[in-house]
Amino acid sequence: MTQQRPTRVGIMGFGQTGRQIFELASRSDDVEIVAIADIGKREILHYLLCSEVDEPERHRLEGNFLVNERCRARLMEIDRPAEMPWDIFNVDVVIDSTGKYRDRSYMEGHLGNGAQRVLLRTLPTDHIDRIVIPGINDAAALVSDRMISAGSATTSALALLLNSLSSSFDIDCGSMTTVHAFTSDQPLQDYAGSDFRRSRSAAKNIIPNSHEAALWLGNILPEFDGKIMTAALNVPVQDGCLLDVNLVMNDSAISAEDVNEVMRAAAKKLPGIMQVVEDPIVSSDIIGNPHSLIFDTKGTIKAGSNTIKTLSWYENLGHAARLLDVVRLYSKLDQQQEAA
Repeated sequence: MTQQRPTRVGIMGFGQTGRQIFELASRSDDVEIVAIADIGKREILHYLLCSEVDEPERHRLEGNFLVNERCRARLMEIDRPAEMPWDIFNVDVVIDSTGKYRDRSYMEGHLGNGAQRVLLRTLPTDHIDRIVIPGINDAAALVSDRMISAGSATTSALALLLNSLSSSFDIDCGSMTTVHAFTSDQPLQDYAGSDFRRSRSAAKNIIPNSHEAALWLGNILPEFDGKIMTAALNVPVQDGCLLDVNLVMNDSAISAEDVNEVMRAAAKKLPGIMQVVEDPIVSSDIIGNPHSLIFDTKGTIKAGSNTIKTLSWYENLGHAARLLDVVRLYSKLDQQQEAA
């Protein structure tokens, strides 16, 4: 049997997610990063990558290339999708990890410059071909999809939790608050921005924020369309997020332990994506954990006759891993089409 060549991937934006994708891909045999677009100086990009990984000596800077034993990625000092010549690098898919270019027009810029597909690390701002959440709607992916989103780390965690529980329980409605690590677009000192609260220091404050997961949840899980409210609290923690979800059940007989048992069973069906922890962990305990949802059994509480409160954890590395899972999913579809 002929061995398939690695999927050729380009990355736009070499921030935390981009660097995590690169590190994960460098340890795989089926994905090769061939080009990286970022406005940062290549020496600084290399320095940041090496400061975060366990074996920094694996990654070398050779002129304009970031090199390891698995790939040789060209660094391009380019800021916008329409400026990046992906056709030169024969990329199969571009992962846009900037978090900025979420409109169809920007995604079309990637496609127009030679990318076969573009995958957002964030939720889109308008309708695209598909939002794919591994572990939930992988089977809906089509080889014809060109503009794709893998949701967000928070959206994936919430959708996995709801999908797991709704398979056993009838859920009327609910609310989600993510207690979220501060993000790179927040100022460290008070600085006037477009939003009043997000103009305050991320290093000193708990900052209430909106979260758009509710806007797209119905696209992923139609049965929850309009039933879940979502919000965020950005806190002065660098890594590790907590998902606080309150659900109103239509059956008063459901206990906290019933919920825990369902989640234990669900995690066994999705190894590598979901995990259940029985220990009393805190946010620093999940740093480096590649699961998208880490369900905390000690956080499950029943309030009144119908309300169940759950706590779950996640960090950005899990989302980087799922982005590569989506890349692999579409690569498999392409191979199946070629073989047909």
